[in-house]
Amino acid sequence: MPRNWHPIAAILLSATTTILAVDNSWHPPNLSAINDLDHNLASDGVFDFIFDSSLVPDHLYGQYNYCNMPHVRKREYVVAPEEYELVYVEVIHRHHKRTPYQSNTFPVELDTWYCDNAQLYHYGQPSVNEEQNSANTFWQLEDNPFDLLLASHGNDDGSGRGFPGTCVFPQITRSGLQDSWQHGHDLFEVYHDLLRFLPDAIDLKKMEFRVTNNVITSQVAGMVIAGMYGEQRGVGVPLHVQKTGIDSLEPQYHCPGGRSLFEKIRSSDASSPWQIHLNKTKDLIRSLDNVSGVPEDNPDWHTSYDHYFDNLSSRLCHSKPLPCKQQDVPDSGCITRIQANSIFRLGQWEYSRLYRDAPSSLTTSVALYGVFIAELAQHLRDQIAFLGVNVDQTDRVLYRHNVAHDGSISRILSVLQIERMVWPGMGAEIAFELYHKEDNAFFVRVLWGGQVMRSSNPELGNMEFLDVYRLLDYFDSLVGQGATSVVELCWM
Repeated sequence: MPRNWHPIAAILLSATTTILAVDNSWHPPNLSAINDLDHNLASDGVFDFIFDSSLVPDHLYGQYNYCNMPHVRKREYVVAPEEYELVYVEVIHRHHKRTPYQSNTFPVELDTWYCDNAQLYHYGQPSVNEEQNSANTFWQLEDNPFDLLLASHGNDDGSGRGFPGTCVFPQITRSGLQDSWQHGHDLFEVYHDLLRFLPDAIDLKKMEFRVTNNVITSQVAGMVIAGMYGEQRGVGVPLHVQKTGIDSLEPQYHCPGGRSLFEKIRSSDASSPWQIHLNKTKDLIRSLDNVSGVPEDNPDWHTSYDHYFDNLSSRLCHSKPLPCKQQDVPDSGCITRIQANSIFRLGQWEYSRLYRDAPSSLTTSVALYGVFIAELAQHLRDQIAFLGVNVDQTDRVLYRHNVAHDGSISRILSVLQIERMVWPGMGAEIAFELYHKEDNAFFVRVLWGGQVMRSSNPELGNMEFLDVYRLLDYFDSLVGQGATSVVELCWM
């Protein structure tokens, strides 16, 4: 197959299978303190979630940690029964810890972020030219005096200018790079050391790594690969990426129908659950604006809690203090941990609403992420076809690794109808493991945070050694082979 074919072209030309009758209807998630709004607002903690450290004691590993989510690692991994042979693994996870996005910073930020302890490399070189290779160049941020002058006078539109210091907004921080390396190391300890599945040395015929157009995913991928196979000096490791604007992993492809459905979940109608949650928390948002300086008429900050969530969680994950009106002057007014906890709880409620609780959330996610789901389904189908013929399997891809974003993970969880939806934190991971048994039977195990995922859809249920054709039929019934149904949803 030509190397420059788009993945969807390959899917469209693949052989089809008969789609069996399958329950592809929306099933609500379990009711919990996360998605019960009254219970959520009456709480004062964050459901035993962690927001202030990448480190979790072994006895608590598996607990939700926004700063560094649990993932597949040797200590907790459950080896499949002997009759199951692991034949393929596809991992997708969110990038690791970073600074906040600049759009999520306050009009004037008084705290300081320094990133001199992290080098973000930016260079290119000929693919084959031993005498004319590039130097290892990296960005080092400089302040613009005029920008600092503007920042000291506020910002008319209320959008942030970033923090003083030497960080880019966003960028993976040193501790985020370290978490990325550990993530790769933990995966290698399972799929190589424990299971003897991955090759001893990196083999680019058997392994593929994919990222989005956002450079932070490439920074994470480099550390993940180093955690698995070392630094790979002198060996180029390609990071597969699709074109800006059509990338299915982030996702970026144009889908007006899906976008319209997504915005309807965030309806401003007074009777909608979304507007009710905003109305019930007006006093909270007003008190936060008083400290942050965000204008009350700025819609980006007041139609969801996404901006405040990112700003405050990024600080706490990097052991930075919560903001005050005047730096180092607590009496000037500060955002308290109680208020931050309220933001974190409301962020969890919003993600559950957007991706699971709204009855239209399944269709919305199918429209906005169905292209990647179709690619994933094709990868599983290709493995079955490859293993079904007696040919040399030397070049068969054993392992694919995707580094993406919270919106990517959220939509996969939505399509799989996870029982309890949460905001996927830094490093949040889903692993698809394909197994073969005698009589040419294939099964899939889906791991979320290193543990077997449970779906509210009875067709999927406990996703441990699920007949792979049941999962494929479910995917096909939603997105269509070749994502044909996604096209209809996007332009319905």
